[in-house]
Amino acid sequence: MNSKILIGLIISVGLGVAVAFAGSQGGMIFGAMPVFLLCGILAYAINWLAFIPANMAQTEKFYDLTGSITYLTIMIVACALSAPVDLRAIIVASMVAVWALRLGSFLYLRIKADGHDQRFDQIKISPPRFFLTWTLQGLWVLLTAASALVIITNATRLPLDIFAYIGVGLWIAGFVIEAVADRQKRTFRSNPENKGRFISSGLWAWSRHPNYFGEILLWTGITVMSLPLLSGWQWVTIISPIFVTTLLMRVSGVPKLEAAGQKRWGDDPDYIEYCKSVPVLIPRPPKSS
Repeated sequence: MNSKILIGLIISVGLGVAVAFAGSQGGMIFGAMPVFLLCGILAYAINWLAFIPANMAQTEKFYDLTGSITYLTIMIVACALSAPVDLRAIIVASMVAVWALRLGSFLYLRIKADGHDQRFDQIKISPPRFFLTWTLQGLWVLLTAASALVIITNATRLPLDIFAYIGVGLWIAGFVIEAVADRQKRTFRSNPENKGRFISSGLWAWSRHPNYFGEILLWTGITVMSLPLLSGWQWVTIISPIFVTTLLMRVSGVPKLEAAGQKRWGDDPDYIEYCKSVPVLIPRPPKSS
């Protein structure tokens, strides 16, 4: 196995274990194991099991769907093993479930229509690299859901407060923005007249990546809901929106799409003007011509 892949695996698992232990402080216990830690183990286990048939078939078609299943599973397990849960926990678990079902089905239908995900063309033919990808998805689930898990598994229960209401508001706004942006882009691409063109209408006239803005906003909302419950090492779980923002803005989201856009339309005067006038992430009303 390539040393870089091995290091990646060690870091991916080590970081997840560290966050799981931190989030477990002051949390519910099932048997002798903290529920938060158990959910973290499940996040990796589900993806490692899914890797086996995916690697045999060298297919990435169920990758995103597995991610959604992982979110749903750890939410159900966290609620079941932390019972009785309060209203804040029920709301948070429901929000994560709705988001996972919406995004998972959207991504699955997209890859089903496209036939493949080009990100995996070189990865899926290398079992070690492919395994690292599934491991990273386990880490992604654990880190993004950390704030939700700390709310659900926390031994402290508090009534709904200003943090809960603000958090729900942020989540609703983010969810709507992400869903609408995805829908607009899918509709745009389904029109044969738009083949080879870039979308610059709807929310995409306000931001070059409005779906990513919505994603960051909704996870920030869940973290805001968790703030009154945090103590000690549990504060590590605020990594949730930080991780999502870093991942989308610095790693696999915006940089790759921006580079692909420049490669495809970099000489197009309309695209050059679009990039100059429309912000990368935070939406801004289009400038009147």
